[in-house]
Amino acid sequence: MATAPALNKSPSRWLTALLATTSCLLPGAQATVYKLGTKAEIKESAATLAYDLMLFYKGNQSGEIPGILPGPPTEHKGDYYWWEGGAMMGTYVDYWFLTGDESYNDVVTEGLIHQVGPNEDYMPPNHTASLGNDDQGFWGMSAMLAAENKFPNPPEDQPQWLALAQAVFHTQADPNRHDNTCNGGLRWQVPPTNAGYNYKNTIANGCFFDLGARLAAYTFNQTYADWADKTFQWLWDVEYIDHKDWRVYDGGHVEHNCTDINKAQFSYNAALLLHGSAFMYNYTNGSEIWKERVDKLWEGMHRDFFEDDIAYEIPCEGRKGACTADMLSFKGYVHRWLSVVTKVAPHTRDKILPVLRNSTEAAVKQCTGGDTGRRCGFYWRDGVYVDPAVDKTSGAGEQMNVLAAVSSLLIDDAPPPANNLTGLSKPNYDAGARSRGPSEPLAPITNGDRAGAAILTILILGSAVGSWAWMSFGD
Repeated sequence: MATAPALNKSPSRWLTALLATTSCLLPGAQATVYKLGTKAEIKESAATLAYDLMLFYKGNQSGEIPGILPGPPTEHKGDYYWWEGGAMMGTYVDYWFLTGDESYNDVVTEGLIHQVGPNEDYMPPNHTASLGNDDQGFWGMSAMLAAENKFPNPPEDQPQWLALAQAVFHTQADPNRHDNTCNGGLRWQVPPTNAGYNYKNTIANGCFFDLGARLAAYTFNQTYADWADKTFQWLWDVEYIDHKDWRVYDGGHVEHNCTDINKAQFSYNAALLLHGSAFMYNYTNGSEIWKERVDKLWEGMHRDFFEDDIAYEIPCEGRKGACTADMLSFKGYVHRWLSVVTKVAPHTRDKILPVLRNSTEAAVKQCTGGDTGRRCGFYWRDGVYVDPAVDKTSGAGEQMNVLAAVSSLLIDDAPPPANNLTGLSKPNYDAGARSRGPSEPLAPITNGDRAGAAILTILILGSAVGSWAWMSFGD
């Protein structure tokens, strides 16, 4: 028997959603469904958006698979690929963190744990044959977010959030994932038989870079930072980041030494590199090179993806029906990641937050669709909900976008991301070993390291300690 969207600990959320639905049926009420004037109004709007997003999710219903949205499209099971379920779990982790609403925590924990796979590294057998480094990376980033946000830990007999993020990073740092084509960089796909194995793209390397930067900031371990630095430098050297105007391009093919650059620009590529760069800026105590990267990437993002200060997906938004289901979810990640940038690189706050506010106000204005009169679409700048019969842009990704944007308005009141000293999630320095094969055990951070890190944390910076032989760069 199918169950309703989980509202485990806050029955009042049922009333919130019911009242919002009722108000939408009243003449002239549609324009006032989502209010953003006060913090209380933002939380109520976010609660309704979170409820409506959960209606797309079947993983908490009998006979369904926890963690994933209906799909994949290749098997005609739904519109969504595996990775987007992981992104949705991360959106709810942020929703809880920013609003305090625990209604969906059990669903999120179940989803994040169910998909870890037998080796506890987000390579479940059902998806390993079609695995992309970016797919695995998105699940790893959601686990990392759970550690940073101090999301309630899983049961002790289950893998822990930080260990899962480490496992993903460690498996991707394994020499088997790296080769000398294009002078380095991760390939898009993991299995050599997959279409796209010959493509090295920004999102796969961006996920790896972002995880490395965040693991460095959390664990104070320099090896993660070294990998992050090396990966960003590779993206720069291969010119996936334009050296003149900091546009971020999609990728290139190994048979052309990655010189046949696909200059498509996707907002989540640029936002992810900015997000990771902000963590590296913080980790290096505001170094000039990372400050420049943060500032230039933001300038490029603002110029290209926020027309009239409203999120805009330039590769496809100008042509109705041109966006894929993946692209239809990018705006939410952009809002979430940019809001965190303001916490770890505080000098960006006054530049970024007004833009996110304006973009969010535009987003909610077009959420007037469906039977409830509050369903969200994709075209924020137009300010008009587009009928699905005309353009199929009112699915889970579009709802997730607006939930993320509205929740992120509360970022000023949130603490900065946690680390080993302030967090709840504990590391596992051998995480991912079962998929990597034999390797030297990884040395944990010592008490002396922790003491030194405590001093540095007060100064809001991370220090480098430790090194792992199996993760050495080589040639």
